[in-house]
Amino acid sequence: MKIIVASKNPVKIDAARTSFASAFPAETLEVVAVDAPSLVSEQPMSATETRDGAVNRVKYCQQRHTADYYVSYEGGVDVLDEIPSTYAVVCIANKDRLQTGRTASLPLPNQIYQKLKAGGELGPAMDEMFNTVNIKQKGGAIGQLSNGLETRKSIYVSATLLSLSVFFYPNLYD
Repeated sequence: MKIIVASKNPVKIDAARTSFASAFPAETLEVVAVDAPSLVSEQPMSATETRDGAVNRVKYCQQRHTADYYVSYEGGVDVLDEIPSTYAVVCIANKDRLQTGRTASLPLPNQIYQKLKAGGELGPAMDEMFNTVNIKQKGGAIGQLSNGLETRKSIYVSATLLSLSVFFYPNLYD
């Protein structure tokens, strides 16, 4: 089974590989990483923009590559229930269907949220606050702020597995 991941970020690649290995244990997986543009802001600041970024990455890959599945992850920020939060949208597609899902959300410290509203990106803002280097390719803000109880990868895997449900039972989701 060939899976195109619309990113060269090792966390996203590993999350897709882990998810598909769990979902399709009898399959031999070929996971290919592709740089794919989101066509949205570096730091999406709304649910719509975040979803659009994930969908755009998958569509870009579909137009240029042949695979059984295409997967993208787009991290976003929005005010959810009056709380500045970060989350990601996962987009999965095959030849018949395109499905999006969303990870759990993580409340953001106000000083981080203010930097993002001013045009910053979450990874560098977290690196600055916690004196880390390239946190977005490691545990991410989620790993840092949850004391490692969750990670960027763990929430990506969960959202991917849940989003795959429509591919397991397509007749229930028509």
